[in-house]
Amino acid sequence: MAETLISVDVETAGPHPSGYSMLSIGACPVDDPANGFYVELKPVNDQMTTEALSIGGLTLEYLEANGVASDEAMQRFADWIAEIVPDGDTAVFVGFNAAFDWMFVCDYFQRFLGRNPFGHSAIDIKSYYLGMAGGTWAETSLRFLSPHYLDGRPLSHNALGDAQDQATLFTAIAADATTRRHPPTTKRRKK
Repeated sequence: MAETLISVDVETAGPHPSGYSMLSIGACPVDDPANGFYVELKPVNDQMTTEALSIGGLTLEYLEANGVASDEAMQRFADWIAEIVPDGDTAVFVGFNAAFDWMFVCDYFQRFLGRNPFGHSAIDIKSYYLGMAGGTWAETSLRFLSPHYLDGRPLSHNALGDAQDQATLFTAIAADATTRRHPPTTKRRKK
C-alpha cells in the first residue's frame, strides 16, 4: 500500500489535550515541505502553563480573537490532507517526539470531527533515529541531531516552520539509514 508521509507539529497551551488547548497546527508532505498547511485555533478553555505559551509565543487572548474554531480548523486540516494524499494512499503522521503532537492531533480529530484521517499510522522521528543509530533517548534530542542534519539550526517553534524542518530532518535521517543499510562499495585495484 502506498503511503504519503506528512510532517506535523503543534503548539499547545499545556502538556495534554484533556486539560489544555491545541494552539496551532503546521504540516507538510515530507517530500514537499514547501506545500504547507497552517492554522491557529481558538482555545477550548483558559487553562495554560507559562512554559507552554512562552515556547510558541502565542497568547490565549490573541487566539480567542483571531483563531479558528476547533471544528473548522480540524475540517480544514482534514480537507488539506485529502487534497495532498493520492487516492489509495495512506496518510502517515510523522513527528519529532510524535507521542506529544500525535495525542493532540488525534484527540482533536476525534473530538471535533469524529474521525482521524491518519488512522493509527504514525512515525516518530526520534525513535526512527534511535533504531537506526543506537545510543540513548537523550541522544535523539535536537541538540544532538541538528548539527548533523539541520546545519545546527534550532526549531523556530512556529508549527509550520517546525513541520518543515522535521521533514528535512526525517529525509536526512532516512538517507543516512539507507546508506548504513547499503554502504557504498569500493572496487579493489588489482596489483
